[in-house]
Amino acid sequence: MVRVDESPPEAGRPEPPDEAVMRRALALGESVRGSTSPNPWVGAILVPPSRPGEEGPTPLYEGATAPPGGPHAEVQAIELARADGRASGAVLYTTLEPCAHTGRTGPCVAAILEAGVRRVVVGVADPDPQVAGRGVAELRAAGVEVTVGVGAGEVEASLAPYLKHRSTGLPWVVLKLAATLDGRIAAADGSSRWITGTEARADVHRLRAMSDAILVGAGTVREDDPELTVRTEPPADRQPLRVVLGRAPEQARVRPALELSGELGEVLQTLGGLGVVQLLVEGGARVAKSFHEARLVDRYVLYLAPAIAGGDDGPGLFAGPGARTVDDLWRGTLVSVQRLGEDLRLEVAA
Repeated sequence: MVRVDESPPEAGRPEPPDEAVMRRALALGESVRGSTSPNPWVGAILVPPSRPGEEGPTPLYEGATAPPGGPHAEVQAIELARADGRASGAVLYTTLEPCAHTGRTGPCVAAILEAGVRRVVVGVADPDPQVAGRGVAELRAAGVEVTVGVGAGEVEASLAPYLKHRSTGLPWVVLKLAATLDGRIAAADGSSRWITGTEARADVHRLRAMSDAILVGAGTVREDDPELTVRTEPPADRQPLRVVLGRAPEQARVRPALELSGELGEVLQTLGGLGVVQLLVEGGARVAKSFHEARLVDRYVLYLAPAIAGGDDGPGLFAGPGARTVDDLWRGTLVSVQRLGEDLRLEVAA
């Protein structure tokens, strides 16, 4: 995609500020999140040099990572600029360090050097062992100016699941919870459909679409018989891997599913080895407690409905004993609060 930079130029500075371009690249990466895994959702923008006598705003050549097997963001931006004869001497902005190895596609570093890009601005380094500084090192060795760390905080937040997976081999774990204001996930008779409204439930499907796998316990499968599929408009291009802790009944709607058992750390290692970058844990209360108690959750997403059960005979968010004293309470960091219809969506970082 080619866009025109409509922001006013800074006095005496022919190129737009690095931070502003990186923010746009970050938005490009976010726009393809959920379609690139196990590859990272990267955004890239190439800013060409000004031509003599050229007036008007600067064209920006944009790219975002394609689904696996397709071109990386940097290559897309470069090819668009080359088609206009504008790649040589340009500045390339990319949210993640360009790759220097051949996988399903060729190395981005080779494409950058071939195009004659003079400077590369990188959000964060890539911890993948196949990259891990090689991209930056090869570019610098070839005489390309490289700046690393522009917008790093925002980029790290966006790419957190990928960065964790490539650093540890483990998936980023999101625990999804839905409850009444007094913390009940069902009524005393076990009925739970629906505590939250349609907008909150639609948001859950968007969360599923961004995840590579969805995990529930066998008890939840027996009680609720969930499908654990993504149902969005337009329909999702892919469906997450469905994972059951324990054994699912033969006729359960969740099948076909991957059935796992054992220590949760080993379960995460297995899923990480299968290329699961983000794992969405959906329940039930015993599974939620197990992940929380083991401190394996990276992000909590809680949907609160303006409803009150009014007693303690309905199941709560977590099964089993909790903190004994106020000093023992687990405390996270509130990331965001969003209203969805009549419900609230709270996101909390561990």
